[in-house]
Amino acid sequence: MSADNTGVYLDHHATTPTDQQVVDVMESTFTTGYGNPASRTNHKAGQDAHELVSTGRRQIMDALGATRSEEIIFTSGATESDNLAIKGAMREAQKQNEGNHLITAATEHEAVLEACESLREDGFEVTVLPVNEHGLVDPDDVEAAIDNNTVLVSIMAANNEVGTIAPMEEIGQVTDEHDVLFHTDAVQAVGYIDLDVNSLNLDMISISGHKIYGPKGVGALYVRYGAAHLEPLFHGGGHERGWRSGTLNVPGITGLGKAIELAVEERTSRTEDVGSLRDHFQERLVDEVDDVLVNGHPDQRLPNNLNVSILGTNDQRLVARLSEDGIYAATGSACSTMETTESHVLTAMFDDQDRIQSSVRFGFGKENTIKEVDEAVDIVKQNVNRLRKFSSF
Repeated sequence: MSADNTGVYLDHHATTPTDQQVVDVMESTFTTGYGNPASRTNHKAGQDAHELVSTGRRQIMDALGATRSEEIIFTSGATESDNLAIKGAMREAQKQNEGNHLITAATEHEAVLEACESLREDGFEVTVLPVNEHGLVDPDDVEAAIDNNTVLVSIMAANNEVGTIAPMEEIGQVTDEHDVLFHTDAVQAVGYIDLDVNSLNLDMISISGHKIYGPKGVGALYVRYGAAHLEPLFHGGGHERGWRSGTLNVPGITGLGKAIELAVEERTSRTEDVGSLRDHFQERLVDEVDDVLVNGHPDQRLPNNLNVSILGTNDQRLVARLSEDGIYAATGSACSTMETTESHVLTAMFDDQDRIQSSVRFGFGKENTIKEVDEAVDIVKQNVNRLRKFSSF
């Protein structure tokens, strides 16, 4: 069944429908569990709300292998988490004269790249590493870029456009050996790859609710206890270890906790189900449509991701036509503005304008069916033929 019952939704990297089990646990928090967790010393309503928040923390801790509740900082989403991790760690390190250099990659999400650029404008040193044609960062490049002033390495666990999974374990070994912080934007990876903070030597992880069948407007930042100290982005009541002031979003936190719990429980079945749908879609598309190129790593890729360049078409026109026919796909990142720009991810991977400007991202979800996938392929074929015929005149 499609997410909205009116079309075939294949844009799960942009957002996901909220799981009914998540909705169910959130509902009562709006009416009977409405207390403020900060009022837990004053009355039972505050105590009950505090317990709901504590449950959400424990669920996230269990998913990441964290050991202390203080390591989970609730935010409004991964964009805030990324900014708090990167700006917070770098500015605090600068105040302590511990360094002013950070390392990231050219294919990172805009939340990371723009946070880094903001720091560069403030005088920090930023190294942006290249990737290969599959979108992979070389751990040797990470090691070569580290110097005595390096504070932080930020590499996303799995790319939001092409699905390429980073060599997290190898990068974690490098950062651990050189005693620098390792942060990852794991928004797309939750529920598909193992994110154990200890085996990967991760110091900070950004996650978001609405990418894992949870609510929008809530996320979290894992910060390894004792490893990093952060300068807050804004100030107020000193909530969340003083790093993220503001009344806690109890309904959102409850939903995020349940969503990440389900993501871990359903990881095997989700991976198999969406991987099967993706592979079927890809096989049919490549077999039945000429000049289709798959972008991203052929094997080291999220099971729900398919980014393809359909040569002889324009990505914006094709996606618009598909939408009119009830197939919802995307070009680039849904977290960018409405301005039409080339994908910075594909531009970093290869120098081929035709390939870049004809790329479409299909993101499969656990509610999709094989019938929907076949319908989608048929409609893609029809529209590709129309666009190619039109462009040949």
